[in-house]
Parts: sequence; C-alpha cells; structure tokens
Amino acid sequence: QILYYTLFRFGLLDPAHKDAYQVILAGVKGGPKEKRLAAQFIPKFFNSFPELADAAINAQLDLCEDEDVSIRRQAIKELPRFATGENIFRVADILTQLLQTDDTAEFNQVNVALISIFKMDAKGTLGGLFSQILQGEDIVRERAIKFLSTKLKTLPEDIMTKEVEEYVFAETKKVLEDVTGEEFVLLMRVASGLRVLQTVNGRQQLVELVVEQADLDQALNPADPDAVDRLLQCTRQALPLFSKNVHSTRFVTYFCEHVLPNLSTLTSPVAELDIQLEVLKLMAEMSPYCGDMEKLEANLTILFTKLLEYMPLPPEEVENGENSASEEPKLQFSYVECLLFSFHQLGKKLPDFLLDKVDGERLKDFKIRLQYFARGLQVYIRQLRVALQGKTGDALKTEENKIKVVALKITNNINILIKDLFHNPPSFKSTVTLSWKPVQKTEAVAAKRLSSEEMGSGAATKKQITPLPRRDARQIYNPPSGKYSSSIGNFNYEQRGGFRGGRGRGFGARGNRSRGRIY
Repeated sequence: QILYYTLFRFGLLDPAHKDAYQVILAGVKGGPKEKRLAAQFIPKFFNSFPELADAAINAQLDLCEDEDVSIRRQAIKELPRFATGENIFRVADILTQLLQTDDTAEFNQVNVALISIFKMDAKGTLGGLFSQILQGEDIVRERAIKFLSTKLKTLPEDIMTKEVEEYVFAETKKVLEDVTGEEFVLLMRVASGLRVLQTVNGRQQLVELVVEQADLDQALNPADPDAVDRLLQCTRQALPLFSKNVHSTRFVTYFCEHVLPNLSTLTSPVAELDIQLEVLKLMAEMSPYCGDMEKLEANLTILFTKLLEYMPLPPEEVENGENSASEEPKLQFSYVECLLFSFHQLGKKLPDFLLDKVDGERLKDFKIRLQYFARGLQVYIRQLRVALQGKTGDALKTEENKIKVVALKITNNINILIKDLFHNPPSFKSTVTLSWKPVQKTEAVAAKRLSSEEMGSGAATKKQITPLPRRDARQIYNPPSGKYSSSIGNFNYEQRGGFRGGRGRGFGARGNRSRGRIY
C-alpha cells in the first residue's frame, strides 16, 4: 500500500518505475483491498507505460469479472481511461460485452462508460458496438441494439456528425440482413432518427430497407402467421415515412393484389388481434400517399369488390311491403370506414372508374347498397348524438362514452364519403380524418363550420340518394349489437412483440455463435 501511495503521490514519469507498475498489475491477484487499489491505479498510470498496454488492459478486465460486484463496478468505471488511440475500439467492444450483466447498478455503470467514450470517439465506439451486434452472443446483441435505439438520439450534433451518422446507417444495413422482428423495429428506430436521413432521399432509402424486409416480391401465404406478422410489422415501420414525395405505392399495390383477396383467411399472429381490421386500417393509412400505380384499374376493382362484401343489400320484402322475417344485416362500420376511405383515395386517380369501368347492373347494385347503408347510418348517428348530448368533461371519459365518441367519428366519416360517391359524376373531393387518427387543426376548424345537415342529417342525404320503395326507417335498420370493433381506436400492435422464430434473411434463423469471453 505504501508503494501505491508513493506512485500516486509522485507520478510515474521515470521509466525506472516500470517494475513498480508491474507490481500494481499483479495486485489484481491479491485480496479485495489490493484489487480496489489496482482498479484505480492501473488506468491512472496506463499512458506512462505503452509497452505494458496489453497487460494493463487484461489486468483491468480481470477486475471487471471479479466476484465482488463493488470491484467490478470500480473497474468498469475506470475503463474509459484506457480508451485512447487505437484502444477505443477494444474498450468499446469490451463494454458492449459487459452489457450482459444482470446487476442493475453495474449495467448502468456500463452505460455511463459507453456514453463517456462516445464523447471521445463516436465512430470508434460504434465500431465496437456493431462488432458485437454482428458477432456477439444473443444477450449482448440484444442489449447493444437497445442501447443504440435509446442513447443515440440523446447525443448532440457535435458528437453525432454527418460522417458518424452515415457510418451508423451503413452498419445498420449490414445488421438488417439478419434480424428478428423486435430487432428490426429497434434498428428502424435508430435509422429513422438519424438527422442525415431527414430528407426525401433519406426517407426513400428507409422505405427501400423496409420493402426489402417485407418480401414484397413474394406472394403472401395467409395461413402463415409469421409471414402475416412480418408484413404488419414492416408496414407499420414504413407508415411514418410516407409523404406526398415518398410514396406508399409498392405497399398499397401489394395489399390490393395479395392481402385483400385473402383477407378472410389471414392467420393472426396474436390471438386477440382482429387481423382483418388491422390490415384494413393499414391500407387506409397508406392510401393517401400512393403514387402512380401500374395496374390501377385492376387494383381498384379488387378494392371495390371487397367493399361490396361489407355493404349488404337491404332485406327482401314480402308482398305486403314489410321486411321478411330474415335477420337485419349487420353493418360493419369499422371495416367500411377503412375500405371506403381507401377506395375514395385511390378513386381520385381514376375518377371515371364507377361510370366507365363498372357495368350498369353492378353500379346499380352498389348504389342500392350505399343507400341502404346510408339510411341505417342516419339512424345510428341520431342515436349516438342523443346518447352523447350534454355530456362533457369526465362524463365523456367513461369507457362506454369513449367508444360512442369514436363510433360517431366513424359514422360521420362514412356518411361524408358516401355523399361524395352519390354525386353524379362521383366526387372525390371531401377530406376526412380516419377515426383512430388525431384531428388536424385545419380540419377541426372546418368541422366547426359544418351544419347539422352536413354532419349527418337524414334530410340532406335523402336529397342526393335515388329513391327506393318507401319503407319505415325502423324497418330499414335497427342498430345491431357488435356493429363496430370494441377495440376501435386502439392501434398499438407494434408493441405486442417481435417476429416469431429466429433470425436469418427475412427473419430466418441465425447461426450459433461462440460463448464466453472474447475480449
């Protein structure tokens, strides 16, 4: 201990003290007191003896693996002092491996140390992190990816320079060749948060990454929950990237050609998930950003056909003009909102579709379905308004009333879109906000200006609808139970877990890696 004190007091500028430093290195084999002193003095005098650098680092690593957690923490705390010159990569690699600890305080110490060396050399530190992500054990890889996804966004621009961010993106693309679903989501979070990619070209690059992971060149197997899961996850990652300049065309085309025709046979990856509604929501959210589509007419026809499935014909009448004893069809508002919105968005690109591409009988059938749906809609809108009338504040926050508020948004949206389609020729000018999306300020202001007729008055609708044989409104439609999804408005599928199975190209199986210390 006297030797340690002497070295600390006078420094190690004289090469004659080399033997004394070697005594310090040997201290890692001593008792707890010697180890604690060694953990402090080895890094303190490290730069004075470059010829002993490897021995010093290895000695400190022995302390990082000591059975005494307090010694480990002290040794880890001092590791950044070894991060000079070409040692930065090695220190980062070591700290990344130490992320596998289950001790909370020790784990936090490793995080602090990593951030510390980031400030010294960001690119060198990233080299160590990505080395372990690509080659390390599963637990190390998992925690290193989580570290990047949570910490990079907190670093200032003078550390995360353009060169550093470009390096992150290049390495992330390598990792994405072999990922699980959860890893994919986290890595996309890393990439999409890079400032260098906050341009049209950058976002387009991110979309291309997602397209590659989604396997959009392959047909969808609706019976494979893993394939369905991957498509949902990838689509949700791509959604925030779409804009008027970054188009969703490839995804929308894939949904029209491969997903909608198999909608009823899709196998849900999560038991409680309404997979059909989930898919239709994604389709609706993407549709406003669809660019020029090669097979627009064919895909509109697929979408139109699927819409018809969810818009029933009126019940048959018996001779005295009353409804038959058959049960009233259920109007599935949540599904229709999504399909009608998607059709409305794509229809803008081929406004003559209903008049020129749909034969007369089918168009007549469609208008009958629209009219029946619209009349039932008016009844339900009135009932919802009566139920919500006068309710404010906490009264609207009950679970029942929250569902009714969302249901009113759904029905109002459908009502507006149906009115557009009943114009002659059909119009595609109205703008609505999907019921589960936040209302934009400009739209909120416009909504305040709408009259009661524009918000769903039965009289306004009847003026635009070709009359059918008269019948009492109560005979036409009695709002059934289960008319909309009880989970409407909840769209948090992304957080329900990653892809099933292991890794590999397209989320296949990754090979086994070596175990144990590989510092």
